[in-house]
Amino acid sequence: MADPSSYRPKPGQIPDSPGVYRFRDEHRRVIYVGKAKNLRQRLANYFQDLAALHPRTRTMVTTAASVEWTIVSTEVEALQLEYSWIKEFDPRFNVKYRDDKSYPYLAVTLDEEFPRVQVMRGAKKKGVRYFGPYGHAWAIRETVDLMLRVFPVRTCSAGVFKNAARTGRPCLLGYIGKCSAPCVGRVTSEEHRELAEDFCDFMAGRTGAYIRRLEKDMMAAAEEMEYERAARLRDDVEALKRAMEKSAVVLADATDADLIAVAEDELEAAVQIFHVRGGRVRGQRGWVTDKVENVDTSGLVEHALQQLYGEETGDAVPKEVLVPALPEDPDAVSQWLAGRRGSQVSLRIPQRGDKKDLMATVQRNAQQALALHKTKRASDLTTRSRALEEIAEALGLDTAPLRIECYDISHLQGDDVVASMVVFEDGLARKSEYRRFQIKGFEGQDDVRSMHEVIGRRFKRYLQEKERTGEWGETAGPTDSTAFADGLAATDSVAPAPDGIPAASGPVGPAPDAEPGPGSEPREDDGRPKRFAYPPQLVVVDGGQPQVAAAKRALDELGIDDIAVCGLAKRLEEVWLPDDDDPVVLPRSSEGLYLLQRVRDEAHRFAITYQRTKRAKRIRSGPLDAVAGLGETRKQALIKHFGSVKKLRQATIDEICAVPGIGRRTAESVAVALATAAPAAPAVNTATGEIIEEDDGGSTT
Repeated sequence: MADPSSYRPKPGQIPDSPGVYRFRDEHRRVIYVGKAKNLRQRLANYFQDLAALHPRTRTMVTTAASVEWTIVSTEVEALQLEYSWIKEFDPRFNVKYRDDKSYPYLAVTLDEEFPRVQVMRGAKKKGVRYFGPYGHAWAIRETVDLMLRVFPVRTCSAGVFKNAARTGRPCLLGYIGKCSAPCVGRVTSEEHRELAEDFCDFMAGRTGAYIRRLEKDMMAAAEEMEYERAARLRDDVEALKRAMEKSAVVLADATDADLIAVAEDELEAAVQIFHVRGGRVRGQRGWVTDKVENVDTSGLVEHALQQLYGEETGDAVPKEVLVPALPEDPDAVSQWLAGRRGSQVSLRIPQRGDKKDLMATVQRNAQQALALHKTKRASDLTTRSRALEEIAEALGLDTAPLRIECYDISHLQGDDVVASMVVFEDGLARKSEYRRFQIKGFEGQDDVRSMHEVIGRRFKRYLQEKERTGEWGETAGPTDSTAFADGLAATDSVAPAPDGIPAASGPVGPAPDAEPGPGSEPREDDGRPKRFAYPPQLVVVDGGQPQVAAAKRALDELGIDDIAVCGLAKRLEEVWLPDDDDPVVLPRSSEGLYLLQRVRDEAHRFAITYQRTKRAKRIRSGPLDAVAGLGETRKQALIKHFGSVKKLRQATIDEICAVPGIGRRTAESVAVALATAAPAAPAVNTATGEIIEEDDGGSTT
């Protein structure tokens, strides 16, 4: 626990300008990001008497080891930079709303030549028009099924579309009139795109004018005695009205608005959002978060607005946003929203009428969501705490292991030997910290030796980060910063920094009167999560006494003695400790044992997934993979042009150059690679045992 006075900047160093500040821990990890109109006044609040601070704030400032800031011109810039840093650094003490599920959207792929209507989840893609989110995917499919009668837009996958174009026969929807069948040329790409845009207009809320137009066409067809066409138009109108009935009118003035409500207690908060378009509720979503920082309702609303609209532009940001409480600086937030939309956005609290009544409905949904969450998770926090305490007691640790790393080795009969590292923080999986290794120190199957190599490589990287940031000072431990760089094959799951984020301009590190040393010099550290930068309190290995001894030996060789090691053997679920002849047996009903099992099983799953992927890639590899600079697209172009690798091997360099995108140097590399590679084994007819040989004219036996 750090004393905030040890890193408190001098009052004259802190500017009184608007800006964004970051607190970092002893490992240079960003743990909290905040913004302020006046940095001097805001930061002074953190360095008062600890007894006067809120418990969450007190925990944050005692966990931190330094503070820095960046000055900005306006409050709007501060809001944008705060959001960018929260997204980039994922600080543990900031409120972050997380969905408990991935909401489905109705999406129209306008970026394709023939737009497709489909259900989509996950991150939004450029060039795709989204509607929703919806509570259930079946609700989207019911709506689309009704609307395809009027807007027969393509819904098939790319494979089905290409197969229909190749055979000249549309799918079933094309035969029953629920697809315009652009795959067989019944409509042109322009006509199909017009259908897709009409579909989007209708879903966006412009329904009345379209239905009136259909009714007018129906009456005109009846007057001209085209009764079949009139009947078809009548059925189209009824289908559209049935689709509209699925979302009742809630605001009579055809308003486009998002309504946000918050239900909270001392520990958690639930946020509910209703998306109203054209006066109808088009989508709903909800978030629940732990209140890890001292924040009131207005602060929760501001965080929700940042995370809801931080990645949105254009019409995805509505003209009106209704909230239960205004943020601390509503004008700055309104300007930020207007910048995302490209036009004015009204941010206000509804006072009367239909909007206030609808807000009450959203508020009830938020309260119900919080109650349901507490019912499901009431014992979860308590259970995780009890599990960590049981592990600490069983292993003789001084404190509960808040960060646990588990390692597992996976291979198939000694081939494709890989290892996994999974991380659990506060009893929950932190997948962004997962890492994968290839075993390159030796060939063959040796789990004990593999475990020693992986642990050694992981903690050499930790020592390198520690040395680079200057945490060792003058008493740095032994390490070779280059001995382990080669052969490391850990995946990097850390996202790159967003463009345009300015560098910190405030003081970093210890107080000005601290003793000079490596840690007080300017650093190039940008605060992003680094590979292997943070040490665990407990290392768990999948295995028994030999694997535990290997892991402990690797740590001892590096001079690391403050990290506990244990192993979990699958046979009897025994916990092994270094230098102990007898295992620690936890009760079968122990929450600590259950947590260790979850950690071990997750490491096993992650390792075997990587091993299977690596093996499948090796099996699919061919002689063209050895050609430097030859990507997948040009490989497919070569195979498509010549028909097979055998015919490509027989081709001349000039014939290879004739393939679009293949230059002479690449053609020479391809010819050399195929000439030096051994030809594939001949295929065998399993029924007759005959060898099937391929020639230029096809296959003969």
